[in-house]
Amino acid sequence: MPDRDVTLSTIQRELTAFARRARHKAAQIHPELSLVTYSMLDHLEATGGCRGTDLADHFLLDKSTVSRQTAVLERLGLIVREVDPEDRRGQILRPSQDGLRLLAEAHRQRRAIFEDRFTDWDDADLERFARYLQRYNAAG
Repeated sequence: MPDRDVTLSTIQRELTAFARRARHKAAQIHPELSLVTYSMLDHLEATGGCRGTDLADHFLLDKSTVSRQTAVLERLGLIVREVDPEDRRGQILRPSQDGLRLLAEAHRQRRAIFEDRFTDWDDADLERFARYLQRYNAAG
């Protein structure tokens, strides 16, 4: 059985490779999108929209970073701002129709990549892998 340090090094190396691929894929989806801006757009879709402060809290970023990233999304026409109905001074950020189209295409591409990558995995292996990823991400 491998030593724990070797195993942890392998996990770190493989997760780093995964992150590099994710950054590369974000740039392929749209040349002006970073992984952070893409992730924010994806989060806005998943939540139905939220305030910039909610994005900062979710991604553990400062408000100025979120402001710069959302400015990019807005300049590209991928998000819209709406008055927050609960606090008329605030704004809710939501994906625009172009943003939703971009996300739908990205999800389609990502699904095709996953289906190809996992072709040789049986259902039990996939279920185990999914549970491990959930467990890892739930740990914070």
